[in-house]
Amino acid sequence: MKAHSSFPAIQSHWNIPFKMFAFLAMSGVAHAQNEASVQDDKAWLQSKGALLFEDTFDRKVAGNGLKDIGNGWESATADRAPQIRQADIDEGILKINSDGKAAGHGVHIHHDAGFADGGTTLRFRFPGLNKGETFTLGHVDREMKGVHAGHLCYAILNPNTVMLRDNKTGIHEEKIVARRSEILKRKEPLPPDLEAFLQTKEKTVPWKSDSEWHDLTLAFEGDEMRLSVDGKLVVSHRSEGFVHPMKRWLSFSASSTVWVDDVKVWKVK
Repeated sequence: MKAHSSFPAIQSHWNIPFKMFAFLAMSGVAHAQNEASVQDDKAWLQSKGALLFEDTFDRKVAGNGLKDIGNGWESATADRAPQIRQADIDEGILKINSDGKAAGHGVHIHHDAGFADGGTTLRFRFPGLNKGETFTLGHVDREMKGVHAGHLCYAILNPNTVMLRDNKTGIHEEKIVARRSEILKRKEPLPPDLEAFLQTKEKTVPWKSDSEWHDLTLAFEGDEMRLSVDGKLVVSHRSEGFVHPMKRWLSFSASSTVWVDDVKVWKVK
């Protein structure tokens, strides 16, 4: 009877540590599950998806025109600075060298993709040839109405941050473009409601670039966009624009220099 009657006291004595232990255990499970999902994005594309396109850039670029990169790529800014090759292939690597001053616009390279759920795997490197090297990749659908230039969504890798942005229902939605332009013309700050709304359309996290080669996976699943580097999730974000049913073009752009290789585009849905 004494042993039985003392059990509540023992239980009470260990109550707080037990709860803490249970919390930590559950946190560990959640963390392990999160790590598993992070590492599975590339595997998810490979196991669930159909390979739409791949390029290892094992060729030479013959000229500097719209289609001279070859294998279906187009350089939409080639005609802006025909004397400057902003996209070259050297030693099996796509070497992007944007000259926004000469072209009046940063380099824009794209290739047909075409999926609702799916994504891209590639290798990239900032070669350290310029300060503040950046890499923007994402999707465009020029057949879409009501969105400036068909800009859908982008991942933007800066020296110290990575951003995911829903352009379709955010900064490039034509009604928002018009409203924002008028405000900027007056050199006024954005109204709090517009500023708060646009902040919901993007997510920025700290990240540190270097000059090494890295694996990158950009995945789309429903209303979620995820970016992983070297098998680890860097950032994910949910927004309604990511559900767009036809991510028609894969698009690359850069402020200055970035090198790209081993591009694969996968369609899951």
